[in-house]
Amino acid sequence: MSPSLTFQSTEPRFEFGDNWRRYLALVNGTRIAEAEKSLQQLLHQPSLEGKTFLDIGCGSGLFSLAAVRLGATVRSFDFDPQSVACAQTLRQRYAPDAHSWVIEQGSILDQAYVQKLGTYDIVYSWGVLHHTGAMWTAIESAVGLVNPKGMLAIALYNDQGKRSRNWLMIKKIYNALPSLLKPVYASLFLPILWGPTSIRDAFKGTPFQSWQTYQSRRGMSPWSDLVDWVGGLPFEVATPQTVIDFCRQRGLELVGLNRITGYGCNEYVFSRIQ
Repeated sequence: MSPSLTFQSTEPRFEFGDNWRRYLALVNGTRIAEAEKSLQQLLHQPSLEGKTFLDIGCGSGLFSLAAVRLGATVRSFDFDPQSVACAQTLRQRYAPDAHSWVIEQGSILDQAYVQKLGTYDIVYSWGVLHHTGAMWTAIESAVGLVNPKGMLAIALYNDQGKRSRNWLMIKKIYNALPSLLKPVYASLFLPILWGPTSIRDAFKGTPFQSWQTYQSRRGMSPWSDLVDWVGGLPFEVATPQTVIDFCRQRGLELVGLNRITGYGCNEYVFSRIQ
C-alpha cells in the first residue's frame, strides 16, 4: 500500500454523528429525491431493483434510503452510534415498512465484523473511508465486499499536497476548541470555500445561486458539509491515480471518475474485473 499522505487514528475524532443529527432536521422529500438522482447518475442505473446495496458509513442514512426507494435490498452500518440512530430515525419517518433495509453499528476496520457481511452488488461509501484513520485498509476491506459482478462506488478527499497538510492543521484546531467556539471558527472558512463562487454569482446577477444549487446537489446541506470539512478528523487524502492503481491491483477496474481540481472529493466507480 502506498498512500500519498497518511494521518493516523491517534488524531482526535470529529463528532460526525452529531453533525448528521443536526442535518436530519433539513431532510425532506426534495432532498431525498435529489439523493436518488445522485445515485442514479453516479451508478448510471435508473433502478436498483433486485440489487443488494451496502452503505459503509451511512451517516444520516439519506443514501441508504435513496437506494431503498430505487428498489435495492440495503444494509447500512456506521461506526458512530449517533449516525446509526439518525439512519433509524430516517427509516421510521420515510420507510417504516422497508423490511429489506438493515441498519447496524459496525466498523469497516473490524475484520471480524467485515467477514460476516458477505458480498454485494453495490458497495457504496461516499466521503467516509478517508475518515477512518486507516484509509487504505478501509478501501481494501471495501473491495473485498464487492461480489463477482459488483461495483464499488467511493468518494475520497483529493490530495492537494501542502494545502491538504494545511487543512489538517485547521481540523486539529477545530477539534481542540470548546463547543461554543466551533461554529464561529467554522464560519471563518465560508469566505475561503464560498467567497469566489459567491462573487461570480453576484457578477452574473444571480446572488447565492451556487449555494442554493449545492443544497439540491445530492440533497446535502452546505453548512453541514462545511462543518465536516473544517472539523473532520481523522483525515487522509489521495490522488486519483493512486486510488485507481490500488483498486486495479485488487481486481477492480475504473468505470467512472468525477475528478475535481481543488477542495473536496473525487468520486470513483469501479467494477469487478471478470
